[in-house]
Amino acid sequence: MPEHDDLQAVQELNDAYRLITERLAQVIVGQQQVIEELLVAMFARGHCLLVGVPGLAKTLLIRTLADALSLEFRRIQFTPDLMPSDITGTEVIQEDRSSGSREFRFLPGPIFGNVILADEINRTPPKTQAALLEAMQEYQITAGGRRHQLGQPFFVLATQNPIEHEGTYPLPEAQLDRFMFNTFVDYPEEEEEFDIVRRTTADLTATVTPALSGERILELQKTVRRVPVADHVVRYAMKLVRLTRPRPPAAGRRDEVPQFIRDYVSWGAGPRASQFLVLGAKARAVLHGRFCAGTDDVRAVALPVLRHRIVTNFNAEAEGIKPEDLVRRLLDTLGEGGVPAGKLSPVIRKEGGRSL
Repeated sequence: MPEHDDLQAVQELNDAYRLITERLAQVIVGQQQVIEELLVAMFARGHCLLVGVPGLAKTLLIRTLADALSLEFRRIQFTPDLMPSDITGTEVIQEDRSSGSREFRFLPGPIFGNVILADEINRTPPKTQAALLEAMQEYQITAGGRRHQLGQPFFVLATQNPIEHEGTYPLPEAQLDRFMFNTFVDYPEEEEEFDIVRRTTADLTATVTPALSGERILELQKTVRRVPVADHVVRYAMKLVRLTRPRPPAAGRRDEVPQFIRDYVSWGAGPRASQFLVLGAKARAVLHGRFCAGTDDVRAVALPVLRHRIVTNFNAEAEGIKPEDLVRRLLDTLGEGGVPAGKLSPVIRKEGGRSL
């Protein structure tokens, strides 16, 4: 049974989730799914990659979220000439006027914050992109042979334009795997766009008051880790991930990979995907006021966790099949409880007349 303090923390996080959503609505119109995925990633202590065309308020959303959580916000605009030291910081020679001696002093870069916006992360070369790897995984940076710990909480929220390829550098798979979620930011609905235009063309300035402190966020992150998960839920997450890995059929194997995975996938998701599915399910359950995660929570976070961890092959590219199409097909095949939902039709209707 959960302890009283844990139940109280779950209720507090559920109240904070509703309060943060209400306060973000004062500035951001719509994007409820995006906001939920950002908060799930944050309270699961993960990082998030936001993919969407320009003008969808990705930067405004991240800045507003940092204000709502009373966290220090830092923005890094990634450009082709950006150097790793421009992100992590650099060492300079400082002279002691009293003694005349000189020594190296480390000047922290913009990575030393709580919420780091890596804007247009695919516009800088891999050498600079890699400067984020140690920070995202180890919560530290190394400069001049010395390690410097980053403050907590620490989140990297990167943005990427999916329609522009000239002058960009695709993120390497190792760095993509460090992002817990790949969140797609879509166009607003008609009424939402009407509200956006009306608000942004008037002389109105909305402000957001903090709902949680950094110290309380760290405590709530520990609460998320203590959320119990039944073995069948863990196995459901594992099975979903293992089914993304193409391999020839073998006699006696229980989790046979579907034929459409072998046809369209070059590389599937690794064990980190299973970890993030379970952590995301825990965080989502707590945000919705439940101190127990289920398979429905795993299914809810499957798309943002898996869409950037599945590498499709030429056949999929030629037929216009994307990783999220394959994830949806896997979810249908697996069913809600891990039991196959029966023999499905080999064709999935898609927009534009294409099929899988």
